[in-house]
Amino acid sequence: MAEPIRVVVTGAAGQIAYSLLYSIAKGDVFGKDQPIILILLDIPPMLPVLDGVVMELQDCALPLLMDVIPTDKVEVGFKDIDAAILVGSMPRKEGMERKDLLKANVAIFKTQGSALDKYAKKSVKVLVVGNPANTNCLIASKSAPSIPKENFSCLTRLDHNRACSQVAMRCGVSSSQVKNVIIWGNHSSTQYPDVHHAKVNVAGGEKSAYEAVKNDAWLRGDFISTVQQRGAAVIKARKLSSAMSAAKAICDHMRDIWFGTKEGEFISMGVYAAGNSYGIPEDLIYSFPVQIKNKSWKIVDGLDINDFSRAKMDATAAELVEERDTALDFLSK
Repeated sequence: MAEPIRVVVTGAAGQIAYSLLYSIAKGDVFGKDQPIILILLDIPPMLPVLDGVVMELQDCALPLLMDVIPTDKVEVGFKDIDAAILVGSMPRKEGMERKDLLKANVAIFKTQGSALDKYAKKSVKVLVVGNPANTNCLIASKSAPSIPKENFSCLTRLDHNRACSQVAMRCGVSSSQVKNVIIWGNHSSTQYPDVHHAKVNVAGGEKSAYEAVKNDAWLRGDFISTVQQRGAAVIKARKLSSAMSAAKAICDHMRDIWFGTKEGEFISMGVYAAGNSYGIPEDLIYSFPVQIKNKSWKIVDGLDINDFSRAKMDATAAELVEERDTALDFLSK
């Protein structure tokens, strides 16, 4: 049997983690023959809840799960890890200004970045889920200077999956028949779901999304706002934020890092913007179309960008620049 890999999940007593941990432990993410040691990190008041989660994981009797370690200590949580899934963050509370949210999260992700720097393997792959995910990811990366910036990414796969699903439902096909949608920018309501390069397999033939949907007004209007506002719509309906779909997106994202993307296809990930060909400011974590091979991502270059797309890509970049500058101000204090 292969050597076990060590995977930490933060915010491990929360509802996203509850939907996520079983999939990781049974081999859906890192492979059906890859033994796993799961480390569950959360704040001290959540330790009794973590004990219950540990019991449940033990009771699943999963052959790949070698050990489960609950902890509230970063030096235990990040020790020699191969993968980090940072779900825990300070949620926005009623009446909270965005800058207050950023300030609270800078403190969390500075601590976690420093701990990664000190205790984790230098090859660790870090996925930031906790919002504001792009900026939290940037802070974690800046706080872990000895780990390559390319090892950090943030989750926009949920938005990507939402966009695929909306197009698929519109065309009456399975979401597996839709590929190469793009989420540009921030995991916020300024994100830009773009289907100008997407393909849909309809009745055995591949068409562009615009050709398959046959409704340009919908693709440039309600489709974009539906994807942008989907998280809020789920909260309104469920009285809780997305958990099952977020966990599935995390699995998709990490599995693609581990095993690569399909030939000729790209997915969306928030990654370090340095060296991009789309004129996006470089010192940002921005969602781009990427292809992955040998655990390394590469931004898909050379896609045609029309004026409609350009304006939306720049608007979400502007929001990220503002977030970054506010966060870096807090980081320097």
